Amino acid sequence: MANKVALKKRAARIRRQIKAVAGDRPRLSVHRSSKNIYAQIIDDANGHTLAAASTLEGDLKGSLKTGADTAAAAAVGKLVAERAAQAGVTRVVFDRGAYIFHGRVKALADAAREGGLSF
Repeated sequence: MANKVALKKRAARIRRQIKAVAGDRPRLSVHRSSKNIYAQIIDDANGHTLAAASTLEGDLKGSLKTGADTAAAAAVGKLVAERAAQAGVTRVVFDRGAYIFHGRVKALADAAREGGLSF
């Protein structure tokens, strides 16, 4: 129980810091589960999702061995960067939530940077 409280406090702290420095940039939010990884680009000023990608999508799901490894995270990062470019977004702030910037979260971030997003 205490672990869930600590995770929520950490996520809130990170999100508060991100919103303080974001300015007018949208937020690239990452959610990692035990079986999948999800990414959204969110415009907090208007409350809209501009682009999203996850390992549950049909085109990714068939080509990946599993949705819970760094290769899957890199594929999601690349896909969300392509969709962001189509939406006209090039600069974002990275919201890792309560997750440490390591492993799958880092792979997603690196692939998004290679795909054209800057953060």
